[in-house]
Amino acid sequence: MAIAYATQTVLITGASSGIGRSFAVALAARGADLVLVARRADRLESLAAELRARHGVTVHAIPFDLSAPSAGADLRAATTARGIRLTSLVNNAGFGSFGPFTDEDPAHLAREIAVDVSAPVQLTAAFLPEILATGDGFVINVASLAAYAPSPRMAVYGAAKAFVLSFTEALWAELRGTGVTVFTLSPGATSTEFNQVVGTDDATAGARMRAPEAVVATALAHLDRCDPGPSVVDGRGNRLSAAAARLLPRRTTVSLMSRITDPRRRARA
Repeated sequence: MAIAYATQTVLITGASSGIGRSFAVALAARGADLVLVARRADRLESLAAELRARHGVTVHAIPFDLSAPSAGADLRAATTARGIRLTSLVNNAGFGSFGPFTDEDPAHLAREIAVDVSAPVQLTAAFLPEILATGDGFVINVASLAAYAPSPRMAVYGAAKAFVLSFTEALWAELRGTGVTVFTLSPGATSTEFNQVVGTDDATAGARMRAPEAVVATALAHLDRCDPGPSVVDGRGNRLSAAAARLLPRRTTVSLMSRITDPRRRARA
């Protein structure tokens, strides 16, 4: 059954830039009301005002730090206080770190796990009952091409995204027949602020960048299918890489990924 976007109220995390912002723009253009969540209040308010003016939709901006231990309950309380009833959810917020695991700050890694792993689970648990009550919405969890293979020098990020992929695919099976569409979106290298947050371009190893608008177009095309599967990878080359990672022996895959993410590779190029 096709999504009736004009009846949707969609919460999008990480909505102030990149893929999250592109989701907001595309869904507002289709007539959906939005709840935008990110830490940067000024960017959220600016985007909300722009989308209200351009598309005449209702847009709520909620500045929020998803690393909070009770992120799901706190954000659910914030939407309830505003009288918002969600029909759909896009768990997009996330960030990575790059470098040898032994050099990483444990506190930074804990926050990375909180935002990339705990927050999607908490928000899905907090909002799924009201999404199911409506019965015609969707949950999109954004993972990464890194979910398909261990990522040396990005060990925690790759593991976090593998968790999101596995969690969402299992949820897809549990919720079949409920009217709620669930799937994982896995982008590859994308023109966002990801590398700025990581602090190096080595994280994407010179890969060809996709535009965030193209990533979102892939997601919405998948959402509009009659019976969408539990996951979709953006970009033909990325889909081939994901398939190869599942077919090759793990030792081979990890060794290849280690060479790809080796900073000395870029220095020799």
